[in-house]
Amino acid sequence: MPAVPFEDYVASLGRLTAVNDPTAPTPEAEDVKDAVASLEALDAVDRESLAAWVLTHPEQTYVLALVVGLSREKMKNHLRNWFNTASWRKAALGQSAELVEKLDEEFDLVRLLRTQRNLTYTFGDVLVARAGTRATATTAGQSGRRIEDELEAIAQSLKLPYVPRARFEGRNGRTAPADLAVPGTGRDCVIAVAAKGFDSTGSKLSDAVREIEEMADARTGGQVALAVVDGIGWKGRMADLKRIWGLWDTGEIDGLYTLATLDQFRTDLANFASLRGVARLP
Repeated sequence: MPAVPFEDYVASLGRLTAVNDPTAPTPEAEDVKDAVASLEALDAVDRESLAAWVLTHPEQTYVLALVVGLSREKMKNHLRNWFNTASWRKAALGQSAELVEKLDEEFDLVRLLRTQRNLTYTFGDVLVARAGTRATATTAGQSGRRIEDELEAIAQSLKLPYVPRARFEGRNGRTAPADLAVPGTGRDCVIAVAAKGFDSTGSKLSDAVREIEEMADARTGGQVALAVVDGIGWKGRMADLKRIWGLWDTGEIDGLYTLATLDQFRTDLANFASLRGVARLP
């Protein structure tokens, strides 16, 4: 059968998912309502009562994440970070008190649950909650920029010329992305830095790995490649993280850092800039 014209093929594409009716009952919605009913039935809300609730409702523990504005996926990422497991059931049964303590210390669980149990919600509140994914996406973008901002601040403190979010040219005219290029872009780039921070998992992490690999593959022997990679989202993509680490281990990139080791990054950046003759700004 001969291929149809590309335009006809594109025009034949349809939606795979059904139209979503947010008011329609679903098993997931009923599970949330059951969990809420049991939380509303608690005589008191404190760490002890919630630890007991978690222990008797391990499958519904994810609802506590919803109370503090976390998605299930983000809850899993925090569980990996805290307890080396993505299973809220396992954490609930094995470390119920510690789980509640973490949620309360880092996300103010007890206060938020007390407050929300006693509120009356309007139609506007419901729509605002449904629009919350947009706010979450904005917050995720801001957290992704945190590392870039930190790196720019370090370059400024060292009085190094740089260009953010650029491309540099390496061997045989190959180009690659750099979240920070010192002192400039294209052939002028002497030090290329990747900044990749994620607290959630997804395709962006794979894209980040690919960009760092492109950077390592393109750079010449006279260029320096560094990467600052952080965020608990990587704990859900350990194979990808190990690929980045492997580039460092084999010398294909010259340094790998987290926010906790930015002091070392600052020292290395200053040393590499000095060795490569990058002039400081007046």
